[in-house]
Amino acid sequence: MLEQFFDYKPEVLALDAKAMELCRPYFEKMEEIRDYNQLKMLKAFADTQMSSTDMLGTTGYGLWDTGREKLEQIFARVMGAEDALVRSQFMSGTHTLAVALFGLLRAGDTLLAATGRPYDTLEGVIGIDGKGQGTGTLADYGIHYDEVPLLEDFTPDYAQIAAKAPGAKVCHIQRSRGYLQRNAFDLATIQKIADTARAANPDIIVFVDNCYGEFTQKEEPCQAGADLVAGSLIKNPGGGIAPTGGYIAGRRDLVEQCAYRLNAPGLGKELGCTLDTPRDMYLGFYYAPGVVCEAIKTAIYAQCLLELAGKNPIPRYWEDHNDIVTCFDAGTADALIGFCRGVQAASPVDSYAAPEPCPEPGYTDEVIMASGSFTQGSTIELSCDGPIRAPYTCYLQGGLNFAASRAGVLLAVQNAYFAG
Repeated sequence: MLEQFFDYKPEVLALDAKAMELCRPYFEKMEEIRDYNQLKMLKAFADTQMSSTDMLGTTGYGLWDTGREKLEQIFARVMGAEDALVRSQFMSGTHTLAVALFGLLRAGDTLLAATGRPYDTLEGVIGIDGKGQGTGTLADYGIHYDEVPLLEDFTPDYAQIAAKAPGAKVCHIQRSRGYLQRNAFDLATIQKIADTARAANPDIIVFVDNCYGEFTQKEEPCQAGADLVAGSLIKNPGGGIAPTGGYIAGRRDLVEQCAYRLNAPGLGKELGCTLDTPRDMYLGFYYAPGVVCEAIKTAIYAQCLLELAGKNPIPRYWEDHNDIVTCFDAGTADALIGFCRGVQAASPVDSYAAPEPCPEPGYTDEVIMASGSFTQGSTIELSCDGPIRAPYTCYLQGGLNFAASRAGVLLAVQNAYFAG
């Protein structure tokens, strides 16, 4: 059927058939997780008594916005948290994380990155990229930074976490890989990091960057030792429908501190109009478990296909998937660019465009990105990107539905490795 719509070579179609055969048992495992999370979602909606009028939105100050309040109650229930801050005013995942960090930390406090150096865009927020002095970074406000590098096998260094936790106010855990070639951390690992840090410092705040990780397992980090989690709505929890926004969830007192940072001290969660966004945010969150399942099925298929083509993707297709990202070394700049252009060519939006490497705010190298998405920059929709630096690692993520994403991945592999 694929060949009816796109010009695939016979040898590439043969790889597709083999990959589909190998992947089916792992698809079924993800569908079981999807069904559990969807029923959990349904129960949260029903228990909160969400109604059609809650989707109307507000203007101005947004006072007494019951739709906003119910959406945050639903988020909190699904995330296993006491409270949540879910707002369209969050411009990106990085902005959401920055609000949380500035909300939690004060002058003289120390932020401990327990899973190594955070990804590129957060370096500028913290003030460790050498470029942001005087721009209002954490360092500019007298907040100290320390980190525990991962071990050579990309596992946490628990001994060093225990040694450094007593001097820290916040223990930061990055669930996803960023621009490292490691698998995302599962909840058992997050729980062990939290337990290790808290044993050494009972007052430490465990904060998890949950971007790309929502609904990949049956529980969330607040049920595995985290005091606070944050993420973007144009990733997993927006279901490809939310047009913008982010969320922070966890302990009620910590969520309130973050709300003071987003709005103003004394105002907190009481302000923030929702305009025309509530319907899309409700609907996107409701759909999210199913969409994440489709994205992970895409990842499993891509990993299997790449392995059959001679690449070494991370994770392997039979391993547990704790985020929606697949990474692999493309080998050359041309292969990385070719792969991205293949994904773009099978996108529903801007399929005619040919991605080119260019500077990207917050990144140290030129980056190429393919993202023919309905929401600009959305990474729950099929996209891929990578920095133009050896070994030319490609990061593939998303996929709103498996049928279309399968076509895009297959075209990308053909474009990168079978063009000749």
